[in-house]
Order: sequence, then structure tokens, then C-alpha cells
Amino acid sequence: MASQRALLPRSTPAASGMSSRAITALLDRLEAQSIECHSIMVVRHGHVVAEGWWAPYSAERPHLLYSLTKSFTSVAVGLAIADGLLSLDDRVVDVLPDHVPADISEQGRRLTVHHLLSMTAGHPTDSLAEAWQLEPDDLVKGFLRVPFSDPEGTRHTYDNATTFVLARMVERVTGRGLPELLDDRLFRPMGVDHAEWDRVASGAAFGFHGLHLTTEAVAAFGELLLRGGVWGGRRLVPREWVELATRRHIETPIETRQLDDDSPNPDFHCGYGYQFWMSRHGYHGNGAFGQQCVVVPSHDLVVVVTAAVEQTDVLPGVFWDCLLPGLDDAGSAEDDEILADRLRRLSLALVPGSAAPSRSGAARIDASAEDSAVPDGTTVSVEPVDGGWHLRLGSSLKIAVGHGEWRESSPLGRPVVAAGAWQGDMFVADLYVITTPHRVRLVLDADAGTAVATWSTVPLTGPSLALHLRSPLMTRPDVA
Repeated sequence: MASQRALLPRSTPAASGMSSRAITALLDRLEAQSIECHSIMVVRHGHVVAEGWWAPYSAERPHLLYSLTKSFTSVAVGLAIADGLLSLDDRVVDVLPDHVPADISEQGRRLTVHHLLSMTAGHPTDSLAEAWQLEPDDLVKGFLRVPFSDPEGTRHTYDNATTFVLARMVERVTGRGLPELLDDRLFRPMGVDHAEWDRVASGAAFGFHGLHLTTEAVAAFGELLLRGGVWGGRRLVPREWVELATRRHIETPIETRQLDDDSPNPDFHCGYGYQFWMSRHGYHGNGAFGQQCVVVPSHDLVVVVTAAVEQTDVLPGVFWDCLLPGLDDAGSAEDDEILADRLRRLSLALVPGSAAPSRSGAARIDASAEDSAVPDGTTVSVEPVDGGWHLRLGSSLKIAVGHGEWRESSPLGRPVVAAGAWQGDMFVADLYVITTPHRVRLVLDADAGTAVATWSTVPLTGPSLALHLRSPLMTRPDVA
């Protein structure tokens, strides 16, 4: 792939007054805790001082951000407010009157932009699934029909549908799609020309998830926030909105005054802003499976990680444990080079085993395992070609698989990068849906004629591999 123009200047940890040993300690901790990272970028005093990608992930690849997308939607709301098209007190029923159910409750009528941004609508749990069930063709109407358990503005409940409604409100008052608005007002002025969006079946961007950006683009977003909305001497986002969105508006479920550093998941119980989480140090945008953009104004620091982690409670806590002790304690040029060399060599493990260059195999998928990536009974074949294989899944998926190397193909539009090997009578391959956190492991038993295909982490938009190899992904808004 063509390299992208750098968005941020480069430096070294020592030149930025930071110990490279602290970043090395962070890498050690991630490895020791078996945290599958895909990329990391550390920005200090406006300069990238450390960056690395675990192969087959790479710098030019956009990566699915999941709910970190919400923080970008927050900026879109701020732009609409700055343009005088929207206000925090505007009600959903007034901006989107054609989506109001006939039996709407009085509380539903009172919901405002502020309640949506702070996720204080009053639903007891995430309303997304129920809203979809109530109104399959109109998630906004479904959201307004879900019963409320608490008065609006009194309790934070993480609620994906609130951000979906915000996106539709922004689009209504601006007359532009959310991706187009952010392209014009944020991404292009920053030099980001590779934003990708997953969409619901109607074609609208999710708003609460689905944005794909490179690691550096996310780090540049964090730096934009750190600089109060200014990029390259040009104001892109009002300072007032950055300050308002990134301060606490509501407590999150555990009382923060009772927390200490040993409490579980403390960085998600320091309060919630406007689509940003407050933290023990600064604030952060967060996405499922470990997509993180952490901004620490007190230390002029931005840390970005993309990952595939089932439990995200270790992030960003490990950042504080490892990085903070190394701030303002510059190391040596030698330490910097040791770190840089390690970052250049980062890689996820290739499948061990032999090439068996003349061996082929055929089977059918056994989908009895929960959340199989491929439907039951699907035919599978492995044919050797050019030191690797062609893996066929049914009639529509033909995937290139390397041996001792990664090979890329795009059978349905979205790239998949794969490597495999024979292990006795078993053919094993890892298929990375490379612009997402997700990987499928396929194991084919040549003697038994059966195969299984299972996700390392199941996408929140469902287990179908074919669905996630289409670009853009288009599905119903069912992310939990």
C-alpha cells in the first residue's frame, strides 16, 4: 500500500524528556499480560516519540475503532452547535419530528442533546437491541419507545443508541452526512484522507461505532484535542467545545471518591463527559477490544493503542503504571535506539508447521462451535500454490494464505491477510480481517473431512466472516 503523509513530527523519547525504558516497560507489561496489541503510538510535546505495529498490522492500515467513534461524533455535534444550527437544550422531538412515536412518553419528549451526549436519557441498560426490536426500520423511534427507569439527567447508562440519535440530529440540521461533515471540517484540514465508515442497512453511518482510521490519525485527533481544537495554526474545533466535551458531566456507576489505584477498572469510573470517558489522568476515547486514545493534558501526552482484547479493564491503567514514572526523566540515545529496534520488529506469531508443498485437503465446516465464522456444511478446500495456498470457503471466498509469511487478498472487497501451515494431518490458518481487530482461525482435519472456523474475538456486528469481508460493512444497528 502507498505510504501516507506524516501528520505529526517525529522525535525521540530522550529529546522529549521521556525515558524510553518506560515505553519498553509498557511493551513488557502488554506481553506479560498476553494483551494482543496491533499498534501503539506515544506523542509527547506534539512529537511522535514511539510507534510500532505488530505485523501483519501496519502504519498505513486504517483500523476499526468501535466506540472510539463516539468521540468523533461528539466533535460533529460541537461543530453544529458552533454554527448555530444546534444547541445543548434542543430536544430530539423538535429536531427529528418525523421519528417521534405516537405513544411517546413525557420523558421522551424532554430528551435533549445534553442528555444524549452525557448518556443520561434514563434507560436502565443499553437500549440499542430493544430499540431495534421495537422499530426495525427506525432506530430513533425505537429509542424513544424504550421505557425509562430513571429521570433524565440523573444517571449515566452506557447507551449506544444515544450516539446514533445524535448523528441523525447533526445530519438533519446540517443537511450533510456525518462522514461528509467530518471529512470537510476535520479530516481533510488535518491531512487525513483515509477515513472509512461502516454503515447501517439504510446507508447511514452508525455514529456510535464503525469509523476506521490509521493509528496516526487517531493520535493526531488526540493532539488536536490537547491543543484545544487548533491544528497547524488553524482552529478546527472551538476551544469551548473541547473543554466542555472533555470534562465530567455525570458520575459513572461507582462513586469515584471511593476508588483507589487498586480498584477494578478505575479509569471507567471517573465520570463521563460528552462521549469521552474521564480518567485518573486526563480523559480518553474508548472502543471495544482495546481501541484507545488517551489524552493527558497535565503531561502534554497522547497515547494510542489498537488491539484485540476481550477485557479492556487493563487499559489504560497499564499506561499509568509504566509511562508516568518515565516522564520528565530523559534516558539515553542508546536506550532510544534499543526501543526503536524493538518497535520495528513487533509481530504477531505466524502459524507454526510445515509447508507440505504437494499436499491439498478438503472438508466441510462443522459450525457446532458457538459463533462459527462460517455456516455449517460450507465446503472448504486447501490447494498449494506458489509456496503457500489458496483457501476456498464455499463458492464466494478465495483467500490467499502464506507459509512463513503473510499474504493478502480481498475476496469481497475488504482485505484479509493470512498465514498457515500443516501440523500433521491438520491444516491451520489465521485469517486477519486486517482493518478490524478480528481474526479467524481455521483448522481443517484432512482425515476426518471436517473443519472449524472460529473467531479470536467475535465482532460485535455478528459472526459471519463473509459479512465482515465486505466494504463498507452494512448491517442493522445491532452492536451491543
